[in-house]
Formats: sequence, structure tokens, C-alpha cells
Amino acid sequence: MGKRRVRNLHALGQTELAGYDPREDRRLEAVSKYNLPVYSFYEEALAEFKPDVLIISTGPSLHMDYAIPAAEKNIHCFIEASVVDAERIEQLAKIVSDKPLVMAPSCTMRYYPGPRKVKALIESGVIGRPLVLNYLTGQYLPDWHPWEDVNDFYVSRRETGGCREIVPFELTWLNDIFGSPEPIACTKGNFGDLSADIDDVYSCVLNYPGGLLASLVVEVVSRPKATRELRILGTKGQIVFSADEKCVRHISVGDTDWTRTELTSGTIEKGYINPEEPYISEMKDFIDAVKGVAQFSNSLGDDIQVLNLLSQLENLSEDTL
Repeated sequence: MGKRRVRNLHALGQTELAGYDPREDRRLEAVSKYNLPVYSFYEEALAEFKPDVLIISTGPSLHMDYAIPAAEKNIHCFIEASVVDAERIEQLAKIVSDKPLVMAPSCTMRYYPGPRKVKALIESGVIGRPLVLNYLTGQYLPDWHPWEDVNDFYVSRRETGGCREIVPFELTWLNDIFGSPEPIACTKGNFGDLSADIDDVYSCVLNYPGGLLASLVVEVVSRPKATRELRILGTKGQIVFSADEKCVRHISVGDTDWTRTELTSGTIEKGYINPEEPYISEMKDFIDAVKGVAQFSNSLGDDIQVLNLLSQLENLSEDTL
């Protein structure tokens, strides 16, 4: 993600960049690919480069180790998707509550064309009141970083497991459309053949405001291709968002056929699976927020709410086992 964010910033014309990483191989790669000045010690990077902004692309368990001290130094932060540390995020929110600082938790899925189209259709009322939502999404965990073993990075640890991370990642955009849900049920466990001791499937049931019953299955076992299949039933029609079909389609009562919106693949960097454009758009909004010309679409409060929801779902799962 750090390399992707460098590319995002370059695409937006940002050139006054520097990188920090304790690993020498990653520093050398950043110099080779992006011609960045790099630092092996964090305090040295702050003292010499004097950044106005930090892009925190570490593993989730380290996010607040950087964000909280940065806030105390009045440095704006963009923070990759969270899965732990709700209490420390609350601490960060208190620190910045009376400061003109931007603390932007990532919400990349809100920038993908599929979720954007789904949101626009729901807001237009084309299917009436949403009643039922079924969503299955996932990608085989070893395909995330094919160049390294899953046990060599954070997705193999139970607290920051890959599947556990994706549950709030998906809820962030679903909640943006449908509101704050009540958790009803959850089942999770290790059902696949991964070597890591993590839950590789989460099956959640939520009740959204307005009477929408949602079934969300997040997994890291889909192979050889990733899975993303969403169907929403409403009082006047249906919406389907399908990665396999590369489209969002909808049909309303009285229509003779589906209306399709084709989804383009975008620009995919070698070695990556997801396109660059949503990440660039997200970074642009963060930069605009830092400049004071817009407000970033996700907040620390939103992040805390989603992480608390994850905790509630996991508690329900424990109660049923």
C-alpha cells in the first residue's frame, strides 16, 4: 500500500515526498522505483524532512503508533483501513477535536465505480425501499501478496487477520449508503486450507434502518479469482453488482429488461489486482481536505463505529459457538 500511495501522489502532481521503512529492502525498492529520499529511522525522517502530512501505510496494529504522535506534532494523517485499536482511535479523535487537522481513515471502496453506482441507484429510489441485501465477497489470501508467504505479514495474525480486516472495509461503504445497522448474528471460523491460524470466513446478519435485512459473507478462500456478488431486493425492483459480469444492473417494476452499467477495469499496476483510479480519487479528496477546500468523506467517528460493530458481531459469534 505504501508503494501504491506513492503512485497516487505522483499521479496528482505531488513530488515533495519521502519514505520511511525500517526494512532496507523496501527502502531500496522505493529509491529504485520512485526515486524517493528514504529514512531508516522515523524520528530522523520527521526531523530532516519536516512533513506536513503522513500517509500511514503500515500494518493495522501500528497505525495509531504513528497517527497519535503525528497529531500531537500537528501533522495531518491519511490512515489505511483499520481493524483494531478502537479505543486508541477514540484517543486520537480527542486529541484533534480542537485542532484544524485532517485525520482521514481510508474508505477506498466508496470510490469504486460499482459501490458509487449502487449508492446512486438507491438514492434515486429506482427500486423503492430496500428490503433484502445479500453480499458475498472475498479473495484467496495468498493472492494478496503473491511475492511473500501469508505468515510473513500481518494478515496471518488473528487480531489483524485478512478476513477480519475486510469486514470493516466492506461495512464502511455499506453503512455510507444504508446507515448504522444493528448486528443480528455472526458465524466465523477457519473453513479453508490456509496455513495461518485465522478465521477465513465471516458470515454476518445485520438489520439496517428502514427495515433492510442484510446478509454479508466475507471470506479469503475464493480462488482462482476474487468474488464480489451483491443483490439488493426492493419494493419496486432489484440491483445486482457483479464482479464476474463487470457491471451493475437494475430492474424496476414495469421494466421489460435489466438496465446495465458496465464497469471498466481501470489501470492495473503490474503485480496488483485492483485498479489505481479509486485510490487516486481517494487521495485527491484527502489532499483537498488538507487544503481546506473539501471535507474528507470518512471520519474517525465513522471508523470507531464500524470497529465497534465488528466487535459486536464477533461477540455474537462467540455466544453461538
